Amino acid sequence: MSFWDKVFNFDNYGELLGLLHNSIIAGALLGVMGGLVGVFVLMRDLPFAVHGISELSFAGAALFLLLGLNVVVGSVVGSLTAAVLFGLLGVRARDRSSIIGVLMPFGLGLGVLFLALYPGRAANKFGLLLGQIVAVDDPQLYWLVGIAAFVVVSLMVLWRPLTFASVDPDIAAARGVPVRALSPIFMIVLGLAVAMSVQIVGALLVLSLLVTPAAAAMRVTASALWVPVLSTLFALTATVGGMLLALGGSLPISPYVTTISFAIYVICRIIGGVRVRRGWSKRAVVEHGPRSAEAVAA
Repeated sequence: MSFWDKVFNFDNYGELLGLLHNSIIAGALLGVMGGLVGVFVLMRDLPFAVHGISELSFAGAALFLLLGLNVVVGSVVGSLTAAVLFGLLGVRARDRSSIIGVLMPFGLGLGVLFLALYPGRAANKFGLLLGQIVAVDDPQLYWLVGIAAFVVVSLMVLWRPLTFASVDPDIAAARGVPVRALSPIFMIVLGLAVAMSVQIVGALLVLSLLVTPAAAAMRVTASALWVPVLSTLFALTATVGGMLLALGGSLPISPYVTTISFAIYVICRIIGGVRVRRGWSKRAVVEHGPRSAEAVAA
């Protein structure tokens, strides 16, 4: 089998597509959830926390796999444990970062230990790290649907106060917003989102769905409406598109998802840069005349 056959091979693609029913549903739910959560991850400066939670989520999933229990439940237990620890022990950003830096390698080490002890198929082991294309069975799908529904509903209820608390916590607290209570609540919501993401793209590449789409959206707009809309669309494109492409190859799903997500970010960054330069040029024309605009463009 050639390199390109491993990456893209669409022989019997129609027959294989039927195997993706549950995975596509789970991926679409993950796209919606990840796109919305990612907005607050960036607003609250929590990308490092996402990575730390994913490592403990991986450890929990690996432990439950070793014990023959529900892997999704194990992933949720690990994620919530990390979220609660980060929320309780790390109030300030510096404290939170140091705690994450200590717990993250510990969680990854535990996960690797549990996988080394697991006597089953290697695909199950690597799926927790790099994702699996057809890993979602009916029981897992039910869990993922329930988690996604809870996360999205929670975000809809908390959206306005959480946005206020994320943008300016001091003024929000002065206006009566429960800033201290919102922080651990959001960490729990984030933990659930990470647990679901691990099931699709694996623990090592969760950032591609919970950070990159929102970062791309913020490159092209600052609108409070369009940032979450675009972030969700970008996350959906990465997850579902990555699944459809991965079905034709023999590689894990994560390289496809991360490549699409990164390509979207690069395109948005270029568009954002062009718009900024055009804005400068227009401002220069208004303030100083056409020659200054030529100087800015140069």
